[in-house]
Amino acid sequence: MHRFIRENFSLGPVATVPEISLYTAGPRSGLWRLAEHDDNFGAPYWAHLWGGGLALARYILDHPTSILGRRVLDLGAGSGIVGVAAAKAGASMVVAADIDSYAMSAIELNGEANQVEVSPMLGDLTSAALPEVDVVLAGDLFYEEELAAKITDCFDRCSRSGITVLVGDPGRAFLPKARFTFLATYAGPDFSMFKPSTEKTNSVFMFNGSALAY
Repeated sequence: MHRFIRENFSLGPVATVPEISLYTAGPRSGLWRLAEHDDNFGAPYWAHLWGGGLALARYILDHPTSILGRRVLDLGAGSGIVGVAAAKAGASMVVAADIDSYAMSAIELNGEANQVEVSPMLGDLTSAALPEVDVVLAGDLFYEEELAAKITDCFDRCSRSGITVLVGDPGRAFLPKARFTFLATYAGPDFSMFKPSTEKTNSVFMFNGSALAY
């Protein structure tokens, strides 16, 4: 999988977060070839950039004291952009978790491309024990109602354990805004497919009950 990404994806600076370079899929990346040979191949969210992840990565780089010296989990990491940003901003440890095995390769390669250490973790942590961390970061995870409910329950567990939760979201339908405190908004695209959508805004929130140190 590492070889496929290196040979078929583009590596370059990310829109609105040029400090980070990522491997991203284009219309000729041949993802369909993976789907043909793997019956378990799901939606390749890990191959694209999403508005919430872009905003959260931007926020972390602009506010490094939010994670400086702290242990960080990038939940639903996809490409790993948020985890890479946390590592660049000085987190003492970064774990990037996702349920897609292909994302593990993307996370590892993107960490290497940015010369930072991000540890991939395969699995659904929304109902499992979390690794020992101080901060949970989540970019763009409120696009489905059932998933949103699971994520919110997970964040409640985090809050009870004293874990700070920061979320990036472009305004998806199932984001429970009453449970969050607004922190910042950034102009930028929402990459949901090969081409970015119309310029819009993507926001960053803190889950209510989190204790954020600056």
